[in-house]
Formats: sequence, structure tokens, C-alpha cells
Amino acid sequence: MAEISSKDLAISVCKALADKRGKDIVALYVREKTDLCDYFVIASGSNAPQIRAMGERVEELIEREHGLVPSRTEGVRDGRWAVVDYGDVIVHIFNDETRLFYHLERLWADGGNLQKFDEQAEDLVANS
Repeated sequence: MAEISSKDLAISVCKALADKRGKDIVALYVREKTDLCDYFVIASGSNAPQIRAMGERVEELIEREHGLVPSRTEGVRDGRWAVVDYGDVIVHIFNDETRLFYHLERLWADGGNLQKFDEQAEDLVANS
């Protein structure tokens, strides 16, 4: 398989999340802020079964389309806060309450690095 850029991987993750009706899907470009990764992709699900389905869909689609498996997953079965780690892209799937509590966007966004996923365009767009 051809190597995929971290931005293209983030977009593929966003598509997978949207497939399972994820809400408020955003990507934060954090490469200049941390050595952890290039992107955090963040989305919300309404309940534990949806969060589980979103995490499983991400893993399924990314493996099928790009031949990548996560280096680590946490919380997918629990359904409150799931993390799927692809190295350059770390996926966070929250229920609404947990997302509001941790508010990763507030911690990592600087006004220019937050992009929303546009389902129609299947691309990331600047937050306006």
C-alpha cells in the first residue's frame, strides 16, 4: 500500500466517523504543539453503542482502505471516551458529557489549527 499523509489519514478517519453519524467532527493540527502526533480527530456520539460503532468503523475502514491498524485502542468497548491511535493521527470519540468536560479543542486549538469536517465536500475546512 502507498504511504498516506497524516492529513489524508485524518480525512479518512473523519469519513469513517461520519459513516456512523458522528457529530461535531473536527481535526486539530497539533504537529507544532506536540511530538505525539500531527492530528487529533475529535467527534461525539450520542450513546455507548454509537461510540463503539464509530470506533469499530474507523478501524475497519482504515485497515481496508490503507492497510493500517492502530498501534493502540482504549475505551471503544466502554463507550464514553474511545481513543484509536494511528501514530500521526489520534482519534478521540466522546459522549457529549465527556467531550464537554475534557474540551480538548480548548486545550489544543489556537484559532488557526482547528478544521471542521464537511461531509458534502469530504474534506476539512477552516473553522470560521
